[in-house]
Amino acid sequence: MATLLKCYKPLLPFQSRKIPIAASVESFRYYSRSRPRARCLSTIGNSKSTVNIKVSNGAAASVDGDGTDTELRKQQLWLHNTMSKQKELFIPKVPGKVGMYVCGVTAYDFSHIGHARVYVCFDVLYRYLNYLGYEVNYVRNFTDVDDKIIARANELREDPIKLSRRFCQEFHQDMTYLHCLPPSVEPRVSDHMPHIIDMIQQILDNDCAYRIDGDVYFSVEKFPEYGKLSGRKLEDNRAGERVAVDTRKKHPADFALWKSAKEGEPFWESPWGPGRPGWHIECSAMSAAYLGYSFDIHGGGMDLVFPHHENEIAQSCAACRKSNITYWIHNGFVNIDSEKMSKSLGNFFTIRQVIDLYHPLALRLFLIGTHYRSPINYTIVQIESASDRLFYIYQALYDCQILLSQHDEASWKDSIPAETACCINKFQDEVLASMSDDLHTPVALAAMSDPLKLINDLLHTRKGKKQALRIESLAALENTIRNVLKMLGLVPDSYAEALHELREKALKRAKLTDDQVHQKITERDTARKNKEYDRSDVIRKDLAAVGIALMDCSEGTTWRPAIPLALQEEQVAAP
Repeated sequence: MATLLKCYKPLLPFQSRKIPIAASVESFRYYSRSRPRARCLSTIGNSKSTVNIKVSNGAAASVDGDGTDTELRKQQLWLHNTMSKQKELFIPKVPGKVGMYVCGVTAYDFSHIGHARVYVCFDVLYRYLNYLGYEVNYVRNFTDVDDKIIARANELREDPIKLSRRFCQEFHQDMTYLHCLPPSVEPRVSDHMPHIIDMIQQILDNDCAYRIDGDVYFSVEKFPEYGKLSGRKLEDNRAGERVAVDTRKKHPADFALWKSAKEGEPFWESPWGPGRPGWHIECSAMSAAYLGYSFDIHGGGMDLVFPHHENEIAQSCAACRKSNITYWIHNGFVNIDSEKMSKSLGNFFTIRQVIDLYHPLALRLFLIGTHYRSPINYTIVQIESASDRLFYIYQALYDCQILLSQHDEASWKDSIPAETACCINKFQDEVLASMSDDLHTPVALAAMSDPLKLINDLLHTRKGKKQALRIESLAALENTIRNVLKMLGLVPDSYAEALHELREKALKRAKLTDDQVHQKITERDTARKNKEYDRSDVIRKDLAAVGIALMDCSEGTTWRPAIPLALQEEQVAAP
């Protein structure tokens, strides 16, 4: 059997599940599906009122004179490295390929919104690396052997492995809801015991660990650089254990590599007797198995910097002294109403609890609406705002698609007004600049405002409806926004279905049915006809109070989800 002992070489060949971010090109700049791509014959800065393009199915093309999109390869990506405490230019070890390991969940319960933030964050990075043209080997593990799993299984009187497998499946469902792409591979601890045992033996052989009565401990004093990731001094470090401190240890900060078997717990045979691995060694062994001892990116939540990632570094370097991970990336915490999320405080929310009342992509939008390294504060106002914004985006793009479907594509011209082209290129430049600056997703989302406003102007204003090349402009705008949404993981299967689900969730929060809302609309129409305007206003305000906004137009009155009035006032009053 192959071993982990050879430095740099992963057990499995480099593999990647290639995810196309734009249909068949990596760039979202003006892309044409059916016609040859052509360079714009006019630049934005000149005096011409239109820019020549090729438009097809809501898309357009803009490339360099040689027919290739060179911006793809020129784009630089800067990432904040926890190890150096600063932003660094991303340069992979192997040109064109990226190895990325993200610590996965300990599968013993439903995942919470803190988990959601971690995996949405690294899904955005995964998507952007794919967009830049890299072949990404994305490894995200499952911890299915752990003290917490055993405790939960005992509580439920269930087999620990079966319990963990069940919650692994639930986690997959959560990731599907949140539009997180599947990683290249998802190793489980229970499937990698030979690799883990092999690595522990190598650490023992290198005199960096010691045995005590069937247990194996890592000796932190044998690794002089211990603490270099977290910045902690060795004398300040507590033991990196999840449960109890073992007084038999040589140093308080020494941590378990192998735990001897206890009655009623799962165990595996090893050279040191039956037992199971410690938490930290699991990730070191699995990352080495699929990526080697030296790879590009290791990520996770900020809570993993110490002890988990600090201990991973020590273990990996003890097993292979040339071990080197270039970029350590960590996302910030999730607070609930400005307090740390905690079950004991009663402010703990699972992903399922949130998406029971809000569209899953509203939760995703909320999570990427704050820079990934900053703490994020989950409040009802914030998730309502994200839901409201998502409805606005999807409604504009849905209306645009409906109008485009009513026009014969063959009649479209190969040009758009310079104003539209300028708006699109400005938007694209802002998105690329912000995403390449340490994945600054809030700026990328904010940049969407101008093209969305232009779409709504072209759709609904008198001036916009009369604009020359209106359909061509809408096609190019819709395609550009859609491709950015795809990069951010925010494209639904259908705008119509997403809008319907957003309405259904709003009705559930309001504790109303669609029939009841329409009954209120009928009552209001009657009141207006009878000039009972006070009654009409009361009905409107009552619905607005629970997040149902009425909209009057020439065809009658309709409704849409909105932020409840009290929350709007709270939002305005917030500093």
